[in-house]
Amino acid sequence: MLHSMNIPVMVSIGGWEVLLIFLVVLLLFGAKRLPELARGLGKGIREFKGAVEGIEKELDEAAESVKREPEEDKPPGE
Repeated sequence: MLHSMNIPVMVSIGGWEVLLIFLVVLLLFGAKRLPELARGLGKGIREFKGAVEGIEKELDEAAESVKREPEEDKPPGE
C-alpha cells in the first residue's frame, strides 16, 4: 500500500543515521546523563528479556500439561 502512494519505506539505518540519533540524544540530555541513560536502557532491556523468558516458560508448562492430560484420562491397561 505504501509503495503505491510513493512514500519511501525506511528499510535500514546506516551509519549517518546512527550518528545523527546519537547527536540528537547528546544535545537533548547532555554528556553527563548519557551513562545514566545507557544504564537505564540496559536495565529495561534485561527486564524485558526476563519477562519474555517467563512468558515462554509459562507457555511451555501449559503445553506440557495439555499433552499430559489425555494420557492421564486413559483407563489403565490401554
